[in-house]
Amino acid sequence: MRLLMLGGTGFVGSAIVTEGVRRGWTVTMFNRGIHGGTPRGVHRLRGDRTAPGGLAELAGGGWDVVVDTWDGAPRAVRDAATLLHCAGHYAYVSSGSVYAPPVRPGVGEESAVVASAADDTGDDDYARCKAGGELAATEVFGERALLVRAGLILGPGEDIGRLPWWLRRVARGGDVLAPGPADLPVQYVDVRDLAAFTLDRAAEGVGGAFNVISRPGHTTMGELLTEAVATTGGAARLRWTAPEVILAAGIEPWNDLPIWIPSGHEYRWLQERGVEKAYAAGLTCRPVAETVGDTWRWLERVGSVPPRAGRPARATVGLDPAREAALLATHHPA
Repeated sequence: MRLLMLGGTGFVGSAIVTEGVRRGWTVTMFNRGIHGGTPRGVHRLRGDRTAPGGLAELAGGGWDVVVDTWDGAPRAVRDAATLLHCAGHYAYVSSGSVYAPPVRPGVGEESAVVASAADDTGDDDYARCKAGGELAATEVFGERALLVRAGLILGPGEDIGRLPWWLRRVARGGDVLAPGPADLPVQYVDVRDLAAFTLDRAAEGVGGAFNVISRPGHTTMGELLTEAVATTGGAARLRWTAPEVILAAGIEPWNDLPIWIPSGHEYRWLQERGVEKAYAAGLTCRPVAETVGDTWRWLERVGSVPPRAGRPARATVGLDPAREAALLATHHPA
């Protein structure tokens, strides 16, 4: 198979390139050549998809599968897809953020998405950009467009730092504010499982939208943090704390305490999406111990969370140590 990866130096793109190489596919990356290197055996084409004539290097190329992770203005997806319309299949890595609010737990692929347009040139609304990218891919490729609506993505290479923050915090040791309940279900997808699903379905010619994320309760906050303690070898003591206490202190789920979204929260649906369609199509998700262990080993090797390749930096995640200490002193005194 001949794979063209648009981008390829970011978190998801790198995983897809790695998976393509592992399969023995002929892999080509197209990007500006500013971020990251070129893996051995991969051909690199340079160009800026947002500049006039910036796609010229792709003209005349013949690929079986194109994968696009673009999260900027949808028009860039439409322009690339139009030029590459003779490719066999176009996989667009989208997001569950495309669903139109209010979103209910269990949301499936048939649910309404936010209003957008394939030729939109705005890039300041993530949900609208992804929804427009879906429209652009489908407008050109029709049933040959695979829309991968990813959920929370974890694993080696993560460039936001959610799981890395927990690993670093646990490795530091001491009393750790553990957001309860311990049996709270967590839904996510390892980036390598996302990459495998994307390439499998694209190679098979499968089109349409899929919520690509594990089943709700693939793991729990308790399992995740206990595995982090075991993996890092730190002398951390998990101090499980009720959601009501944490919220009353003004500590924000997802941002201050990454991954955690308590039951009843307006964004709880982010970890309770319907996944029957993806699993029926072949999605498999590895155990949490593998994701946590491999992420820690990667983090120890690289030293810090990498910047987002070619995109603006996102707000730093993780709770300020002083705020954590203050809550622990009040509710878990020594």
